[in-house]
Amino acid sequence: MGEPKPVVVYPPSPSGGRRVRVDSEILGTAYSLRDLVEFLRRAGLEGLDGLEVAASPLIEWRGGGADEWGEAPLHGP
Repeated sequence: MGEPKPVVVYPPSPSGGRRVRVDSEILGTAYSLRDLVEFLRRAGLEGLDGLEVAASPLIEWRGGGADEWGEAPLHGP
């Protein structure tokens, strides 16, 4: 098994959510721990649940911890 890839969760955006990068690839914008877990699963970092992700030393949280996601995006009229 290779070395773990660096994971960076960027500060919350004013419009909501946080950009997620694994290694040098931006995976998208997560709006919750559930989203982050799914991004990591797709990147091959499987088997982590929300609590494990929140406490993982493999993740660099910038601009706030696992409980800060910014405003939720508005949907609908």
